[in-house]
Amino acid sequence: MYSLPHTYPSSTNIKHVPFLSHKQADDLVYDITKDRKPKPANMDECKFGREFTDHMLSIEWNKDEGWNRPVIQPLQNISLHPATAVFHYATELFEGMKAYRTPENEISFFRPQMNMDRMLRSAHRACLPQFDGEEFLKCIAELVRVEQEWVPNSRNASLYMRPTFIGTEPTLGVDKSGSALLYCILCPVGSYFSTGTFEPVSLMADPRYIRASKGGFGAYKLGSNYGPTIRVQEEAAKKGCEQVLWLYGSDHKITEVGTMNMFIHWYNEDGEKELATMGLDEGIVLPGITRQSILDITREWGDFKVTERTITMSDLTKALNENRVSELTSSKHRIICG
Repeated sequence: MYSLPHTYPSSTNIKHVPFLSHKQADDLVYDITKDRKPKPANMDECKFGREFTDHMLSIEWNKDEGWNRPVIQPLQNISLHPATAVFHYATELFEGMKAYRTPENEISFFRPQMNMDRMLRSAHRACLPQFDGEEFLKCIAELVRVEQEWVPNSRNASLYMRPTFIGTEPTLGVDKSGSALLYCILCPVGSYFSTGTFEPVSLMADPRYIRASKGGFGAYKLGSNYGPTIRVQEEAAKKGCEQVLWLYGSDHKITEVGTMNMFIHWYNEDGEKELATMGLDEGIVLPGITRQSILDITREWGDFKVTERTITMSDLTKALNENRVSELTSSKHRIICG
């Protein structure tokens, strides 16, 4: 866990330094609104991505001047030219992180350095400029501190952080963007699913649809990986399913469920008790932070075999018919497997 420091500086005169500098978080500019809006009465009931806090963090970059100073400012619209690269060629990426209030009334993040590492890998893939992940994380921590009253005092809700990186150069040329905007917005969230955090959800598995392919971009958190899945999610909803179980290849490899990594807890073909998930070597699934944490913890337990390997839909259906499956689990939610 990553805990917030206890104090933060007030607004002051700041000199310009590159964002690759180790001092960038010390150069934050604060523009705090006096017109704060009311908090939701029950944050457990906040739907994902619908309610936003009063402030945002933003840092601009261009190829001539490099990184500008980071600014915490009132949440506001972003004005961009109609030819801006992100609108036409999806030069965009994001991360998803959460802040939790502990029983000791402290605010903690869950392994955020891993989010920063993944964000930098995605930025490299999207041809967006590199930055100092630790300094950006410190800036996000300052934003959360400003908005600390929005962190729910609940076991069923949290404050979701959405760091986002977009290419902002106004050009229709298919090329590396000469300007970019790195920003972060916050929103309180309850359960992601309408069934609740610990209730089962049903899945649609249809081999006609694939989320990502070998040699593609599935291992990077790019917005272009998510938009095309919305239509398939609509198809799942029509069939009474909450999420999509994504399959890949002629053998119908089990890859991910919805936007989450997939785990199978079962007795495998050799009679061994096993927790299995698809490996990262083919670049099809996202290297999830919760995924890695589950692997780390269960391997430390030593109670059963833990593997990263390919499991097909025929493997799963055979195991279900032989009553060898304990449960199917995503990185966040329990799932119906029957």
